[in-house]
Amino acid sequence: MADANELLPEPRRAVAEACHRLAGEGLLIGTAGNVSVRDGDRIAVTATGAVLGQCTPEQVTVVGPDGGTLAGNLEPTSELELHLGIYQRYDAGAVVHTHSPQATALSLVLDELPCVHYQQLLLGGSVRVAPFAVFGTPELAQHVLTALDGRSAALMAHHGAVAFGPTLAKAVENALLLEWLCGLYLRAAHIGEPRVLDNDQQISVITSAMRRGYGTTHPTGEDSTR
Repeated sequence: MADANELLPEPRRAVAEACHRLAGEGLLIGTAGNVSVRDGDRIAVTATGAVLGQCTPEQVTVVGPDGGTLAGNLEPTSELELHLGIYQRYDAGAVVHTHSPQATALSLVLDELPCVHYQQLLLGGSVRVAPFAVFGTPELAQHVLTALDGRSAALMAHHGAVAFGPTLAKAVENALLLEWLCGLYLRAAHIGEPRVLDNDQQISVITSAMRRGYGTTHPTGEDSTR
């Protein structure tokens, strides 16, 4: 087995840094949660039991597509099967699983987070809540994979949240967006029944975003309709 510092040093450093950011934002607490990034057919994933806010590259293990350890001296996260399933089914570039407080709170009361803000469309629209199963089990992985169909994020009943993206930066961004949306819904629900964007409104937003190139910078003097 390769020394922990010999294989994928940059992806492992990036995973550790992503953990620090997510912990700083309050999405990762103690050892609860896990982060991974794919490099070809190899995956750099946080070790089980690592304190994620203080995670070092040496606490990120490299595994192959079958989950076998290729480098590192620590066992990978107990949710490895979930990560591998997301890579295999959705061709993800990175995966973030958190026990973030607002997402976890909604997982206790909702079957689905409805589309309440147009930015939620970046995750695919309404966010499903995967049924409860014990952590680290094939049953949990299958529930979450089903909930992710057509989406880039899901809630996990009585557990937390998961998000993925084509890159580690995008997966982190999606996890942060999901937690923000959950907080938005929670605040609105204290006041009254949150209003939901209907299908026509969602389509209008998507059409406008595509026309305007929403979410990207544009030099001055471009098409004035942006």
